[in-house]
Amino acid sequence: MLQLVSKYWWCFVLRGLFAVLFGLAALLWPALTLRLLVFIFGFYVLLEGLFSIISAFGEPAERSRWGFLIEGILGVLVGLLALFWPGLTAIMLLIFIAAWAFVTGIFKIAAAIRLRKEFEGEWLLGLSGLVSVLFGIVMMARPGAGALAVIWVIGVYALIFGFLLILLGFKVRKFAGPSQAETPA
Repeated sequence: MLQLVSKYWWCFVLRGLFAVLFGLAALLWPALTLRLLVFIFGFYVLLEGLFSIISAFGEPAERSRWGFLIEGILGVLVGLLALFWPGLTAIMLLIFIAAWAFVTGIFKIAAAIRLRKEFEGEWLLGLSGLVSVLFGIVMMARPGAGALAVIWVIGVYALIFGFLLILLGFKVRKFAGPSQAETPA
């Protein structure tokens, strides 16, 4: 699995950059309309899902790719739902976000557990998964919170999650071969 993760280190970095950009947008423009927030979230989750799917198909012999594949398919589905049905209520959007964060967090924690014997930076992946799970639980417990507070929570979550993925990407980069560490494949 380490070969798969290290070969596509740049996917983690790109996913992290998208998360940071999404978080900054949520914090800098908290008065976004729900429609725009749904669109930004949908686009972000769609990209996140696509990059997970790219990571899953990197090594055909890897059994562990199923976690990345399921996470990617879930991201694509949630992203498409948000993009094609922008009239969702704020409560439904929060439930989608919470469920997505919770499930992808579980997959990240499971991947970190599988990687713990292969390299020492697995805790970053596990921590990003824990942050996702906790975020999902908090959002499910308080779906009726004010829109401004929700936007701030989403923004802070995306920043933390994004920075952790960027750190993880650069940490596993050193395990990639010379040609893979220099340029994205």
